[in-house]
Amino acid sequence: MIKILETKRLFLRELNVDDCENIYKLNLNINVIKYTGDSAFKSIDEAKEFLGNYNDYEYNGYGRWAVVNKKTNEFIGWCGLKYNELANETDIGFRFFEKDWNNGFATESAKACIDYGFKNFKLKRIIGRAMKDNIGSVNVLIKIGMVYIQKINFEGKEGVLYAIDEESN
Repeated sequence: MIKILETKRLFLRELNVDDCENIYKLNLNINVIKYTGDSAFKSIDEAKEFLGNYNDYEYNGYGRWAVVNKKTNEFIGWCGLKYNELANETDIGFRFFEKDWNNGFATESAKACIDYGFKNFKLKRIIGRAMKDNIGSVNVLIKIGMVYIQKINFEGKEGVLYAIDEESN
């Protein structure tokens, strides 16, 4: 296990193929993926294949990380940074099991990832995208210090773009 960072209640580590059942179950919940544009994995094996081919860590030094509750040692979701080579930008993303919503885990882990990206990778700007109707995610982006930039097309739906610059962090 490669631990990336730690907060008061959580630690974040690299995702690996052993997370396939958790990733599969996470995406099974329609409420969890409702605003993502993603569909559920068809099987645990499909999730395992996805994780086996996930190479953001090697290419960029960072990616989406497993979020584990320190108190229970339970995988509760993922959070992390993702580099988009075509747009030359890094975004913050997060997804948690519905039972773990409204506990501040997304805000706590996302803020830690933002700080980590600025400090360890000398990023100048990190963006956050969400569907406009995804009030929970939009609120997290605001809580971690991001500011509204503009409306965007998000998977064919009306979305919003937020950003935070290194100097304002």
